[in-house]
Order: sequence, then C-alpha cells, then structure tokens
Amino acid sequence: MSAGGERLSVGDVVATGGFDLDRDDLVRYAGASGDFNPIHYRDDVATSVGLPGVLAHGMLTMGLAVQPVVERFGADRIRDYGVRFTRPVPVPPEGSVRLEIEAKVGQLTDDEARIDVTAKVAGQTVLGRAQVRVALGQQDR
Repeated sequence: MSAGGERLSVGDVVATGGFDLDRDDLVRYAGASGDFNPIHYRDDVATSVGLPGVLAHGMLTMGLAVQPVVERFGADRIRDYGVRFTRPVPVPPEGSVRLEIEAKVGQLTDDEARIDVTAKVAGQTVLGRAQVRVALGQQDR
C-alpha cells in the first residue's frame, strides 16, 4: 500500500529492487516450474544453439521484475502484467548476475496506474514493454 495520503504522479519512481541470480537459483526454479530445458543448466547445449551460455528462465526474470511492484502495492491490487522478452540473461558458472529493477508511473486513470518496469542486467535492458496495471486506492489519487 502507499504511505498515508501519498499521491502518485506520472514519472514517479514507485519501486526499485535488485536480485542476484546464480546457477543454484536456476536449478530451484526448474524444479518449481518443471522447465528443464538444458539451456538453463548446460553450457554446451546453450552454446550449441548459438546462446552465450546458460540463461535464466524468462518466466523467472519476469517474476522477479514485478516483485518490487507487488511489494509496494500488494498482490491484490495487480490487475494485469505483461512483458516482451528482449534480451537473454546469461548466468555465469561461478558467481551470479544482478537483475536491477526500477518501476515508474507511466500513466494514471481514475481507478488505475500503469507502472512501467525497467529490468536491466549489466546496464542493458532485458525486458521490453514491462507494464503492470495496478488498482488505485483512495490514498493514491
């Protein structure tokens, strides 16, 4: 929820976050999602199909990108969420890769806000048109 009496305006940054992804995270996500495509755990398979190496699951990246917005407004206020997958997220064999998130108000109507989410790895945007429609409460208007 928004802080008491806070009003949203187009351009406001409403949430930020960062997530470190390593290969163990990919294994856990594969188990939870059932997505055992070898491009998510085998470098040889990933490179054989022209990828730079093992990649994070697109749906994992998408889910993490919306998390700061969910934490800010609450899951019950999320009306819709969509993204375009524009750049893969390679995950190194050792260490991790950092996914940085910034969410800004892109549009306001009487009853909802469109929140535009920017997700970057190493300064490069990895999701396009990442937009969340959030129901507004009285305190947001």
